[in-house]
Amino acid sequence: MNNPHKQNPLSKRLAFFIYGAVCYLIFFATFLYAIGFIGNVLVPKSIDSGSTESLLKALLANAGLLGVFAVQHSVMARQWFKRAWTKVVPEVVERSTYVLLSSLALIFLFWQWRPMGGVIWNVKSAVGQLLLYGVFGLAGSQCFGALL
Repeated sequence: MNNPHKQNPLSKRLAFFIYGAVCYLIFFATFLYAIGFIGNVLVPKSIDSGSTESLLKALLANAGLLGVFAVQHSVMARQWFKRAWTKVVPEVVERSTYVLLSSLALIFLFWQWRPMGGVIWNVKSAVGQLLLYGVFGLAGSQCFGALL
């Protein structure tokens, strides 16, 4: 088995490390934005913000956006793709590149998301709202903790 340190000089390894760190920082920021996007809190564009258009147009656009993310995320996770992909990108940055492209697909989804209008459900009770935000916060903190 070849030693990767002998094949890659220090400058190249440092560049790979910085690239990986930047990719994961972008992922981390995207993940935090996703919490705000879904919860309609603390972000400039959320799942319900923006001007509404016809339900059919919004459904088609959003299905396409979800499809872009799902296809990218699923295809790049397959072993056959990884084998082919590491012929294009160095193996040591394959995972970082996957994380970066997944994050960019989500950022594109957040940017282009179309609100669908209407109310699916509404909790008017202050206690009910507090409970829902508590569960939302707990779920977010669990996901956040899993990242660390």
